[in-house]
Amino acid sequence: MKRELGIARCGLACCLCSENEYCRGCNSADCRDKDWCENRKCSLEKNISHCYNCDPDCRKGLLSEIKPYGFSLFVKRYGEEELLNCLEKNEKNGIVYHRDGIMVITMTLMM
Repeated sequence: MKRELGIARCGLACCLCSENEYCRGCNSADCRDKDWCENRKCSLEKNISHCYNCDPDCRKGLLSEIKPYGFSLFVKRYGEEELLNCLEKNEKNGIVYHRDGIMVITMTLMM
């Protein structure tokens, strides 16, 4: 877990992402998704750090996906630090949140 990457503006757990080992998160100037990410653009326009600091019913962009939306709701209630603690604990217990891992877990459960 790259805890220092924290939670993306949209609620994705950047700290758990394995897609880009050199990524510094959506708050970095060299974010590879900055040209298309609706949540990044919106939160920058509103001058807020994360979507969880905005309208609780917003399902814009990646908030239409269950993980970022659920993580955002969790942060609103318990705070980002607590989400990071839970994600780290779960990762140590073998819980995998990334798509590849979830598919592997699902396939294992189906067998």
